[in-house]
Amino acid sequence: MIRFSNCKINIGLYITGKRPDGYHNLETVFFPLPLYDVIELIEAPETAITVTGQLIPGRLEDNIIIKAWSLLKKDFPQLPSVHFYLLKNIPAGAGMGAGSANGAHTLIALNQKFSLQLTEEQLLQYALQLGSDCPFFILNRPVLATGRGEVFAGTHLDLSGYRIVIVNPGIHISTPWAFSRLQPATPLLPLEKSIVKPVQEWKSFVFNDFEAAVFSEYTEIRNIKELLYHTGAVYALMSGSGSTVYGIFEKSQNVILNFPENYFIRQINL
Repeated sequence: MIRFSNCKINIGLYITGKRPDGYHNLETVFFPLPLYDVIELIEAPETAITVTGQLIPGRLEDNIIIKAWSLLKKDFPQLPSVHFYLLKNIPAGAGMGAGSANGAHTLIALNQKFSLQLTEEQLLQYALQLGSDCPFFILNRPVLATGRGEVFAGTHLDLSGYRIVIVNPGIHISTPWAFSRLQPATPLLPLEKSIVKPVQEWKSFVFNDFEAAVFSEYTEIRNIKELLYHTGAVYALMSGSGSTVYGIFEKSQNVILNFPENYFIRQINL
């Protein structure tokens, strides 16, 4: 079985408070993008993973795909061993949730391939055990997320008339470091109200709380956002805790970019 594992961007990201369980409450819109890693599952004598493409930090046995298999194996002893082949097209640790997506899509694939008959709600609960934004990739549609990122409300956000440009400079941002630089606060305008404004007005109303700290430490990332606006983006923002920055352009615009060759850059028509 082959599964295509997509990524997301955050449209707005507010960290509103520290929780007793150590996590943070947040407000964000998760927006899925048609940009994919590829996961192949083959039944094998023992469970293992082979990764090609983009580098992933850490030990292979700690990969979230293996964690997803182990999580289901506890409740389904009949689950056979699987060799996973991951073609990593999306940079890791880039604020696009590609690793979380790999975990969620592995749960979906195992459920389908081995007829585990898990419901969507059960898959959501397993995904939450893997990570706060993993449940989003079970649903894989635009949502307004609150709580620690697992409480979803529907949104009618439609960007079908736009092109999204993804720019990642290859800088790894430590999420714990980024959180340590934040002072949680309630936004002046809740995201559910600012996101319904025209995209052309988002620059004045829709923000990412991580940008101030990340931009002060990594001017290269700040410069990406500035250049996207200079190139004609109607809106630009850093996704997650970085380091990916995206720009939203009118689809009719001819986008000409001037970034270093080592940057990961994709233009996506929605």
